Amino acid sequence: MKKLLIGASLAALSLVALAEPVSYSIEPNHTFVTYEIQHFGTSTNRGRFDKKEGTVQVDHAAKTGKVEVKFELPSVNTGVALMDKHLQSADFFDSANFPTATFVGDQFTFDGDKVKSVTGTLTLHGKTNPVTLNATHFNCYDNPMLKRQVCGGDFDAVIDRTQWGIDYGLAYGFPKNVHLIIQVEAVRQ
Repeated sequence: MKKLLIGASLAALSLVALAEPVSYSIEPNHTFVTYEIQHFGTSTNRGRFDKKEGTVQVDHAAKTGKVEVKFELPSVNTGVALMDKHLQSADFFDSANFPTATFVGDQFTFDGDKVKSVTGTLTLHGKTNPVTLNATHFNCYDNPMLKRQVCGGDFDAVIDRTQWGIDYGLAYGFPKNVHLIIQVEAVRQ
């Protein structure tokens, strides 16, 4: 009887341990925040933000979580220095006054063990608006080099940049919709 009670207690404790949130730190070498926007309906302009950081908490049993990703707007990199400078100006990001953008998501949608979407807010250019990032890939694995679990995926959304007060070029025919992609890998802490 005593062994049965001890076994049941250990089983209950293991279930409680499974239900606790697990913390992860975003690994900057495998995390990229990029965007795409059409250029006069012909080609796609792309850029990325080279400096980013963040944290993730996931409770796989409860199907809940929280993520925060910050990216520095002065680190925008299109591969064209003149364009980078223009994007940092008041016409676009106004990075002198608004040096960071932040996505905070706290509403996770799961399909089994896989995160399918994260809903939260994006703060950019001094304004905060709701955004849902949809997962096109999500996986957790034991990293053989780090000897720790890593979770991540590709998340994206199409946002209307005018909601954040960024409307430069609309009169010229630039679209207001921007494809935002956050490719993230985070290491269990």
